[in-house]
Amino acid sequence: MSAPTTAAPPAARPDAGPRRRRRHRVLIPLGLAALLLTTTLLTHAADQPDPGDPGFLSPVATGDDGGSRLADALRERGVTVQRETDTLRALLAVRDGAATLFVPAPALLHPDTVGALDSLPSATRLVLVDPSRRVLESIRMPVQPTGRRWAAQAVGPDARGLPCPLPELRQLGRAAVGLQRYAVAPGGSAPVQFCFADGLALLSRIPESMVVVGASDPFRNDRIDEWDNRAFATALLGGTGRVVWLDLDGPAPPPVFGDGSSGSPAWSPTPGGSTGYGGPGSGTGTGRGDGTGDGRPGAETGGDSDDGESPDDPRADRPDPPNPLWSAFPGWLWALLAQLAVAALLAALWRARRLGPPAPEPLPVTVRSAETVLGRARLYEKAGARDAAARTLRAAALDRLTPRLHLPPTAPPTDVAAAVAARTGDDPRWTDEVLHGAEPGNDQELLDLARALDRLTRLVAPPAADGPPPATDSPLPAAEAPPPAAVPPHAGPPPAAAPPDAGPPPDAPHPYRAEGESR
Repeated sequence: MSAPTTAAPPAARPDAGPRRRRRHRVLIPLGLAALLLTTTLLTHAADQPDPGDPGFLSPVATGDDGGSRLADALRERGVTVQRETDTLRALLAVRDGAATLFVPAPALLHPDTVGALDSLPSATRLVLVDPSRRVLESIRMPVQPTGRRWAAQAVGPDARGLPCPLPELRQLGRAAVGLQRYAVAPGGSAPVQFCFADGLALLSRIPESMVVVGASDPFRNDRIDEWDNRAFATALLGGTGRVVWLDLDGPAPPPVFGDGSSGSPAWSPTPGGSTGYGGPGSGTGTGRGDGTGDGRPGAETGGDSDDGESPDDPRADRPDPPNPLWSAFPGWLWALLAQLAVAALLAALWRARRLGPPAPEPLPVTVRSAETVLGRARLYEKAGARDAAARTLRAAALDRLTPRLHLPPTAPPTDVAAAVAARTGDDPRWTDEVLHGAEPGNDQELLDLARALDRLTRLVAPPAADGPPPATDSPLPAAEAPPPAAVPPHAGPPPAAAPPDAGPPPDAPHPYRAEGESR
């Protein structure tokens, strides 16, 4: 019986190291790119001001996002700066004469009062900083936001080769206005003029004019001294000699209307009047103040209207504004998705394989087959891949044996072992163990397996140069037969009458060593 062998610990997979290295080559660049992208987004989000923060473009705030330096610059030019923290009081303040109503955060206006900006008195200029689409539609300004940049760009006053429509801005240099661009809204009929690369839109009409600026950078304390931002802001706001600065610390509450005597201000084109909210007048109290009813100055209340809208209001028959998917999400989300798509495309191109047949290329050097086999064997030895080496040896032996035995490649292992044993005279069970047995447990067993496979292939399928095997009763060819002194007394093939299910030869010390084979 063969001596018991101790099972060796399972060897590591030979491809575990290369796979790990390939994974690191992919994960490290992607991790660095994700870290860089995350840092960029966080830095940009922290750098961009929020109009809802307290002190944003406030004439009394001295922070980076405040507007105290702009207010001081206006006072140095002799311009009166009147700060108002209530929307109704600001609207009433511009009725005292020529003035500029400066609204630095239009998004904070309440929907019930934003429509009142559409009916300002004569000689009043309305300046809105980066208004939303909702605000532009509420004041019936026929422009819409088109494209938004990652950061504000310094641009000149000319746009599309035409001079700026505002005379006080024509002689200026570059100003950081190019953040949000505007275009004429579909169906807009009012004459709208643009300048500063479409970052400023002007609607000149009687009795007032509206100016939309696409960036807050020229008005902020931290950017006012860059480029010509100071000259731009003071020229735009100081043309009328008086600025009514609407300073909202947060979203404006719903308007509370009074009668003009005390408390809340009255909402009427004439002092002492009312809009139907408890004061003397002919209103019914059904207006909403958002430009769709009697809430804005000068509007009459429709007592016969069921929904509080004026029957002859041209906006009553207008369809609902479109809400496209592009405007439903912030611009940075689309930029992030585009960058991820580009990164995925580059990764796919990097990892892609060329289509088509392989192109033959001349080898720089000629490597002998023996050197290739030796190099591969050393790799198997270094990785401890005895199982892979055994599979390779057995597959090569079967590829040479099955054609000589006239067996298909899909023949059952028992049929192949029986055919080989019939040709060599060995025990079929021993032959099946050599061709399809367990994996070797150590290097010595792998070496014995290689010798046994080589013996079988030389007996059944000898190389063409060696010729056919000689006709002899010995299982070994005459050229390879050991000398008589080296052959044990019991050498030779097993008796022909031995049953087919007999076990391996009793004197064989190893399952891969045939009877009579020298050690």
